[in-house]
Order: sequence, then C-alpha cells, then structure tokens
Amino acid sequence: MSTVYEDLRKLLPEECVSIASGDIEVHRIDKWHAAADPEVVVFAQSTDQVAAVMRYAFENEVPVYTRGAGVGYVGGCVPVQGGIALSVAQMDQILEVNTGDGVAVVQPGVITGQLQEAAREKGWYYPPDPASLKECSIGGNIATNAGGPRCLKYGVTKQYVLGLEVVTAKGEIMRVGGRCHKNKTGFDLTTLMCGSEGMLGIVTEATLRMIPHPETRAMLGASFVDFTAAAAAVQAILDAGILPSALEITDAFTLAAARDYLGEENLPPGDAYLMVEIDGRIQSVKNELEGLKKRLEGLGALRVNEAADEAACEEIWQLRRDFSYSLKHTGLTKLNEDIVVPRSQLVELVNFARQLQQDTGIPVACFGHAGDGNIHTNLMVEDYADPVIKERADAAVDKLFTWVLEHGGAITGEHGVGLAKKPWIKQALGPVAFEMHQSLKHAMDPKGILNPGKFLD
Repeated sequence: MSTVYEDLRKLLPEECVSIASGDIEVHRIDKWHAAADPEVVVFAQSTDQVAAVMRYAFENEVPVYTRGAGVGYVGGCVPVQGGIALSVAQMDQILEVNTGDGVAVVQPGVITGQLQEAAREKGWYYPPDPASLKECSIGGNIATNAGGPRCLKYGVTKQYVLGLEVVTAKGEIMRVGGRCHKNKTGFDLTTLMCGSEGMLGIVTEATLRMIPHPETRAMLGASFVDFTAAAAAVQAILDAGILPSALEITDAFTLAAARDYLGEENLPPGDAYLMVEIDGRIQSVKNELEGLKKRLEGLGALRVNEAADEAACEEIWQLRRDFSYSLKHTGLTKLNEDIVVPRSQLVELVNFARQLQQDTGIPVACFGHAGDGNIHTNLMVEDYADPVIKERADAAVDKLFTWVLEHGGAITGEHGVGLAKKPWIKQALGPVAFEMHQSLKHAMDPKGILNPGKFLD
C-alpha cells in the first residue's frame, strides 16, 4: 500500500484520503483527453487541511495537483507525475455576501452559478460567466482567469478578485489583497494568482467584488449573408459608442451543423449570426434596443429577432448553447481552441480557418466572443485516437497557433495552457518572459511540487 496514503491517513480524517478506484478514475482526467493516475486523492475540507497536505508534500517532495470541479479543457489538473490529487470541491461554502462592502467571500469549491444566484437574491451581480458556470468552480475560474460572453463589458475573473487566502508550496497560509476596492500595497500578488493554473499556490478562500445588478436586459439576434458582413456589424456597433454586455458571432459551418441538429426551420437565414445583449435601466435599454435594431437592419441584416424580456433572452442564449451540442451531434471530436485575435483580424481569422479546412480536410467551426476577439476555433476531427488522424490534426493546430501569434493574437483567452498548449508556450511568451515565469515559479515553489509537468517544465 502507498506510503503517501498511509502518511496522509495519519494527518487527516479517514474520509479525506482515498485510493478507491472510483476516486482515482475521476481525478485522473478533466474534459481534455489526457489522463494519468494520482497515487492518492485528498478531499480537503478546510484551509488547515490543505496546509497540512502541503507541509507534508514539501518535506517529502511529493507532487500535488489541485482540482476544483474538473471541467477544464486543457488537461490543467491532470496528475501527470502521480502524487496527490488535492480536491477542494468540498470546500464549497459561500461565507458572506455583503452588499455594504460590495463583496462576496467564498471557498474555492463554490460553483460559479450558485454565487451568481446568491448575489442576485440581494439585487447584486457577479458578472464573470464562463459557459460552464453551472458546473465550474470559483477556484478553477481563478486558476484560469476565466472569461465568458459578458467580459466584453464587465471584464474577466481577475477584475473581480479583491483578495485571496492562499496556501503556499511550503504549507504556509498567505493572505493577499483584501476587501477594499482600491488597494496599492506592495506587489499585486492577488492578480498574479489569477491565471496561475495551480502552479504558484492553492487558493482556499476568495474575496470577490460584486456590483449592483442591472435593472433589465434585452437581446437581438441578427443573421447576415456571410461572416464578413457580421464582423463589420460588430465594429459598427462599437464605433457608434454602444458597449453591449455580450457580442457573439457564429460562422457558416456552425450554423449548418445547427440546422442539421435542430431543423432548418429553427435557424435564421444566412451564413453568419450575431447575438447582441444589452443591459441597464429599463427605459434606456428599451431605447437602445430600438436604435440597435434599426442600425443592424441598416447594416444589411437579413433578419433581426428581438428579445425584450428575460424569457426571450434565454431563447437566444439557448440557441448559442445549442451550437456546441450541434457540433457534438456531427459525431466528430471537437478540438476546442480558445484563441484570441485583435478584433480587426476577425474576418482574416475565419478566412484562414476556411483555408486550413481546405488544406487539411479537417472541418473548422468558428464561433464565440466577437467583441473581444476570443473566437473558439473548433477543429472537427473524425477519430483523434487514430495516430494518423491525430498527427494531421496536431499539425493543423500548430498552423492555427502559428498564424494567430504572427497576427498579434494569443493561444488561449479563457481555458489556460495546461498540457494542451504546452508545446507553444515558449513561442507565445518569448524567451525573456518564459525565463521570468520560471523564476517566479521557482521563487514560490522551490521544489517544483505544485502541478509539475505542465507548461513551465
């Protein structure tokens, strides 16, 4: 029996430590295809327990892979060197929702959607909204600096993290930031932890900024003859001084898959679809909605669907969610690459994707967050387990990432680097920045036990 297992049984309650096959199976993988068995799974229930595990791991140089809800897309929590899979999923309490201070204090296992509901009950708003908000956790959101459709107007996770409690690699408990909305005391270690992918410390508590909830929202769904026309509409909306809360775009391949999945009659005409969400005071939203509809019609929209209330907005958002299901319905494996390009490069990106599809024979579906250039570029592969197909698909991803970097873009906007994008990290960061990452990693994790084997190794 594992020595690590026996040692941890002496440090923690019996129910917190497991080598059961079912627990090992769950904790060997996330939503990506890579998998590796941990030696032992720990279900932490408190900061003190996390600290005890880390003190043991540091002394004995045991790898530790922290895991939240396990719904990442890049193999970020996969325990590639065995060791301890440290789950914080049971640390799932909303400790405080304080409208006076405009903060919520939560443990890392809290599901994002549950926090949004708790804030909404008090008339307040926690804006970060990753597509997996009903299943992803705050700890994972912080680890990847998660975004979502509404980050165009409201920003990504790091804009809402005021303070953190962090357990270091040595098992010390550190507090950074606080509950003040302005704080310039020392280096910004709070933001440093956002997007650190479990490699610099373990978040055990987060103090998050809330804002008053918008009084209402409304949406428009506009179809266009092609992607170029829809992308032009995106820029025209912003140039007109309008800042939507969300601005989503969809290409022809995705619409074709949706027509096959949902039925031709349930989809709008055209080869591109634009979703525009606005929010604010009731009267201002009403006026803005009318003006936006006229503007989109003037920009050549084939059809504009108006959603003036909550139920109608949800119908349009459901269509957006159905795009993913439609791609899955094709029977192909979706390699979901969350690349980002400058907004002026949207049309060029989709033109490149069409050429990549022609050159490789691999269908490419593009849809996502047009307002900030974060377009999910999905390579639709027949059988990724087939070595020949995998080699062809990996070569296509390499071409995509190379093009994106050459055009001033980024290889990930939301999902993180993890294992999936590790081969391109030096190219993406550059040699000096990569070396600086390694220096920071060594300073905060001198024995390299936090999430080893990922993009800095």
